[in-house]
Amino acid sequence: MKNLFTVFIMLFVFQLTSCTSQQEDAKRPNILFVLSDNQSYPHASAYGNKWIKTPGFDFIAEEGMLFHNVFSASPGCAPSRSSILTGRYLWQNEEAGGHQTLYPEKYVTFTDVLGAAGYHVGYTGKGCAPFNWKQGGRKYDPVGPEFNNVRYEGADSIVLPVGIPDPEAFASNISTVDYTGNFKEFLSERGDKQPFFFWYGSREPHFPFEKGAGLKSGKKLEDVDVPEFLPDNEIIRTDLLDYAFEIEWFDSHLLKMIDLLKERGELENTIIIVTSDNGMQFPYAIANCYEYGIHVPMAVSWPEKIKKGSVSHDLINLADIAATILAITNSGTGQMQPLSTKSFKDVLLSDDSEKTDISREEIYTGRERHSSARWMNLGYPQRAVRSKDYLYIRNYYPERWPAGAPQRLNPDKPDELDFMHGLDSNAKFVGGVYCDIDDGGVSKTFLIENMNKPEIRPFFNLAMGKRPGEELFDINKDPFSVNNLAENIDYSKELELMRNKLNAFLRETDDPRVVGPNPDIFENYQRFYTVRPFPKPDWVGTD
Repeated sequence: MKNLFTVFIMLFVFQLTSCTSQQEDAKRPNILFVLSDNQSYPHASAYGNKWIKTPGFDFIAEEGMLFHNVFSASPGCAPSRSSILTGRYLWQNEEAGGHQTLYPEKYVTFTDVLGAAGYHVGYTGKGCAPFNWKQGGRKYDPVGPEFNNVRYEGADSIVLPVGIPDPEAFASNISTVDYTGNFKEFLSERGDKQPFFFWYGSREPHFPFEKGAGLKSGKKLEDVDVPEFLPDNEIIRTDLLDYAFEIEWFDSHLLKMIDLLKERGELENTIIIVTSDNGMQFPYAIANCYEYGIHVPMAVSWPEKIKKGSVSHDLINLADIAATILAITNSGTGQMQPLSTKSFKDVLLSDDSEKTDISREEIYTGRERHSSARWMNLGYPQRAVRSKDYLYIRNYYPERWPAGAPQRLNPDKPDELDFMHGLDSNAKFVGGVYCDIDDGGVSKTFLIENMNKPEIRPFFNLAMGKRPGEELFDINKDPFSVNNLAENIDYSKELELMRNKLNAFLRETDDPRVVGPNPDIFENYQRFYTVRPFPKPDWVGTD
């Protein structure tokens, strides 16, 4: 009898504990993390943009908080994504701070921690890429398990974004992955009342774009705001409209995911974070620490907690997201390497819609290798600090071409140059040079093919020309960061202040570029996938 009573008590305690655990799971917020691929601030209609319509992003901004000063930890996708997941700067992540490199197993991600804490974790589209995580020792992508099996079977099966009436307007270079369909599949595999973390990594607006897709969808050339680092003409405006079309495709799936959560009655307890990994895939933007390479849009909603219609002007680094999510979910850091960034939970949950965290005085960012773009696969290392007023950039090797070498070798005849500046005899761009600006973009092609025209040469030089070791920009006067003030004596105090801030921070965070012992360790990491041959540059010694 005594044994039966003991068993009864144990069963009662187990049931009570199980119920309590389920109640705690039900209280923990779901998280939908939404990431576009190469989108600059302020390219969303919530910021007043007239030529890009983003009702999904706008809904999140209206229901939660719209951010104006969010920056990528790196202006390239792979190091930016690994920094988001680890809460660390690229120079602290060894190979995981690279591009098309190994992803070492020891760099545990916040999604690993959430999974261990009982969250249902997965992703669709693009995860933490491009990395070789299999040889790094991981069983799956650093984000989590993949959900990419649900795909469109043809144009007839595609539900187009709002405002695109013609099924033939679907762009041929849009991913065939049905992001929303995969989100549904992910949710169907979830346990009862189990909280979830889902990463929607759109492959848009990544090159190549379908030429004319924006115009075909009804967009107008005269509505475009052309950044000051690009020439203003019909070709560039058309390219920007094609970019806008792909942002809207990305946003259309966000809108459908929001509707799905509404239907399931789960929107109230779901945190939705919408942002981009880095800036637009145009010359002088992606793979550069300039404003349009690192400044990205972001909106966050959580109906139960975040004040509706809030606005933040705080300086936020995307690498702060890991600390923020771990703080909100009370998950701890598990086996993660020490975080170097801090939570902005207090900003999200503030009652003051214009609250400023005075401790957020600047953000830090940098890059190493992007594409295979130079002799011996060398990169173009940069570090930068951005305050509310100034952007300071350190270029460690100003003798190198920042956008990649202008010449490449003929793979069939390694001792011969193939094409000077990637042009054939008819001055037509053939690709394979200036490769830190990805091939496939109309704007890149236009700049190269027209580089000798007086009206185009300044734009070509901005994007492809060599740069000094230091650059300083007054962001309030120069939001496109095109006027370098580093040699302007009137800004000598600001230059010294920003230089000292960067130096101190890089020492504090043990950047090998500053503290050693091997400043060029990043050049030695194995690159997987594409490696291009380039001639030996003239600044390399003969010994």
